[in-house]
Amino acid sequence: MDFDAELIRELQVDGRASIHTLAGRLGQSRSAVSTRLNAMLADGTVRVVAAVDPVFLGQHVLAHVSIRTQGGVEPVAQHLRGLSETVLVSAVGGAYDLVTEVRLGSMPALHDLLAQIRALPGVADINTLIYTDVVKGFFVSEYHGDVTIDAIDTALIEQLQRDGRKSYRALGEAVRLSPSAVTTRVQRLVDGGVIKISAVEARGLVHRQLSMGVGLNLADADDRVTEALRTWRGVDFAARTLGRFDVVTTLVEPSAGALYASLERIREIPGVSGVEAWFHLAVLKEDYARTLRPAGGGIPQPLGSITG
Repeated sequence: MDFDAELIRELQVDGRASIHTLAGRLGQSRSAVSTRLNAMLADGTVRVVAAVDPVFLGQHVLAHVSIRTQGGVEPVAQHLRGLSETVLVSAVGGAYDLVTEVRLGSMPALHDLLAQIRALPGVADINTLIYTDVVKGFFVSEYHGDVTIDAIDTALIEQLQRDGRKSYRALGEAVRLSPSAVTTRVQRLVDGGVIKISAVEARGLVHRQLSMGVGLNLADADDRVTEALRTWRGVDFAARTLGRFDVVTTLVEPSAGALYASLERIREIPGVSGVEAWFHLAVLKEDYARTLRPAGGGIPQPLGSITG
C-alpha cells in the first residue's frame, strides 16, 4: 500500500476526518498517520481546504478551455492565473499548451470571457468544453437550494478555505462561538452541500503524482462509462461535456507506467469509441477559494436563497 496516496485519498473524501478515523481506515497507528499528514501539509504535498459549491455561488456554467499559444505559455498563463473565473490553470503536453477550468454565472459571461482569452497576445486558438454534469469532483458538492448563510457562516467558510482542518476550538475563537456551536454550523454547511472540505494534492513533473487529462468520445449511452469513471480510485474528476468530447476526465497516478495502464483501461471500457489525452506538465493554479463578502468588507446579506 502507498501510505501517502491512500491517506490523501481518504482526505479527498473527507478532509476533516479525525486522525483516529484515518488510522482505522488505513490500518495504521494514529502517530504514524499524524506524522505523515503533518509532514505533507508542511512541505506543500497536500492542502486541505473548503470549496463553496458552484451552484450556491450562482456559477451555473462550468467549462474546460484548451489553449494553443504562439511562443511561450507563461505570459498567457500569468493572465489566466489572475482571473477570478479560473479555478485551474495547467501547462500541458499534447495538442494544446494550456488548459483552464472556468466557472461563471451565465452563458453570456462565458462568451465574454472566451472573447477576452482569444484576444490575449500569444493566444493562437482555443477550444471549449461545457460541463453538463459533473460525475465526480472533489470540489463540487450537491447543493440543491434551501440553505442560507449569515455573517458567522461566511466567516467560518473563509477560515476553512484557508485551512480545512482548523480545529473547532480555533474556529470558535475566530467567530466568538463555542466549539460545539461551530461544529453544528460547519456540519450544516457540509450536509447542505454549501461547502465540501477536501484535499488538493500537488501534481506535475516535480511532484510525487502525475496527472493526465483524457477526452472520450462514446459510441452509445454513457451511463456505463461514467459509472466506471466515478468508482475508479485513479480518477480525480469526470464530467459529461458538450464539445469535441462526450466525457472529460482527469487521471492521477504515481508513475508514467501507471498512467499508461489507466489509459489502456479506459480504452477497453465498452462504449468508448475514441480517446485523446494530454499530460499535465505543471499545475500553475488550483484555487477554489471564493470571496463571499461584498466589496468593502461589510456584513454580507444572507446568501443561498437566490441560487436555489
